Amino acid sequence: RALSSVERPKRPLTAYFRFLKEYRPELKQKNPEADNRELVKKLAGAWKELPASQKQVYEEARKTDWQRYKEQLAVYKAQLTPAQAAALKEERKKQLAKKRSFKARKELTALGKPKRPRSGFNIFVSEHFQESEGISPVAKLKQLLDAWQKMSTPQKQPYLQLAEDDKVRYENEMKSWEAKMRELGREDLVRPRRQRPKAKPAGSAKAKKSETAKASSHEKAKLKLKKSEE
Repeated sequence: RALSSVERPKRPLTAYFRFLKEYRPELKQKNPEADNRELVKKLAGAWKELPASQKQVYEEARKTDWQRYKEQLAVYKAQLTPAQAAALKEERKKQLAKKRSFKARKELTALGKPKRPRSGFNIFVSEHFQESEGISPVAKLKQLLDAWQKMSTPQKQPYLQLAEDDKVRYENEMKSWEAKMRELGREDLVRPRRQRPKAKPAGSAKAKKSETAKASSHEKAKLKLKKSEE
């Protein structure tokens, strides 16, 4: 709205979501004791059992709305300045990147990827969060951060040790998980192996310089010994 005097048109609902919107109030009335999760399950089952001819009605309505949406979107874009259009394009990029990131995290959770290790401060927070004074979570975190910073190293040590133990747990679980991912053909999810530093060849410039220095030192010692004998 800040970029345009005309509000950006909203994308039309899919056939399935049209069905949900229409049928949900009726299903809720018939099942007042059902929570949202149960309702979604029942709605999914009802859609699955819906005859193809009735599904087609929702699909045709989506197509009609989609055509109208494209026309409205063209009008909306036509009255934007180049700067506004570029800003919207950049915003769209960020939204898509955010969606891809969320989808990737969701997939990793479904595949059972181990949780990352916690730091000593994270463990300290989880242990004292409920008892800490503060109206909001942000206020509680600020109070716990202040308390953590005032603690001495011996006081922090138990939490730091737990954090080290958690790192070991994470590495062990990750090795097992990555082996499983290789079996499933998902090498793209396996961390790249750390490359060991390459050994420098014997004939390298540094090695030659060292040998030259040693030879020079040896020659000086011989010359010094010869003078003393004279």
